[in-house]
Amino acid sequence: MSKMFDHISEADRKMLNKIYWRSFMVFAGPCGAAYRQAPGFTMSIMPALERYYPEQEKRAEAMQRHMTPYNITQNVGTFAMGLAASMEHENAVHYGDYDPSSIVSIKTALMGPLSGIGDSIYWGIVRCIAAGVGIGFAASGSILGPILFLVIYNLPGMLGRYYLTYLGFSMGENFITKAYESGMITILTKCAGIIGLMMVGFMISSNVNLSIALTMPVAGAEPIAVQPYLDSLLMGVLPLSLTLLCYWALKKKMNQNTLLFVVLGVGFVLGLLGIC
Repeated sequence: MSKMFDHISEADRKMLNKIYWRSFMVFAGPCGAAYRQAPGFTMSIMPALERYYPEQEKRAEAMQRHMTPYNITQNVGTFAMGLAASMEHENAVHYGDYDPSSIVSIKTALMGPLSGIGDSIYWGIVRCIAAGVGIGFAASGSILGPILFLVIYNLPGMLGRYYLTYLGFSMGENFITKAYESGMITILTKCAGIIGLMMVGFMISSNVNLSIALTMPVAGAEPIAVQPYLDSLLMGVLPLSLTLLCYWALKKKMNQNTLLFVVLGVGFVLGLLGIC
């Protein structure tokens, strides 16, 4: 663990470890549109609430405070949990002189920026890398395919969750103010978004396999294949077009399973006709 966390007491470490392990069950509770992850978040930071509020009335007040609608990328959400635990400690120490609504305000303010970074890193980069490696092995019939995918995809998230739990608790409420004032949140969000889009492009070109098998007959010469001309126009134009078409269908609320079977069916027919 980094030296920046040396000031955290042993009791606090035990509490943060409990929060970390509970964070994996953030979706275990009712996750309807009204609350999203609020029940899971409240359950995750219960070790802090039970420790700082031994009185049942104050603890119930804190629990009710965290039941406001909340939704964030899970792998970065532990930062908000650690931060909330730190602020709850301040509220318990200075009870009556501390504004408890600021806890919810800062937690809510973190949802957008952290989710933007977390989605780009874990969904856009880590997942694409894991899928690329896993598909490569699975395509050759190796059992390492799914194993490597699960390891590469989950390990960074597990380590990140643990570190961010401590980081949020250590930095406290001053972090979000400093991050916005320095512009760090904006820079991180933009950089992660750019890298995420690059990884999506890489995944499309390497894993979406679509080509035209048609040829153009030429009198007295070999037939001319159509695919090389498309490649000279724009490399990977067919895989990109298929991906954008599927994306458009999903944006139009088309069911994912329906789209899957449509793509399989159309591909099967085009294959039988010798078009693709």
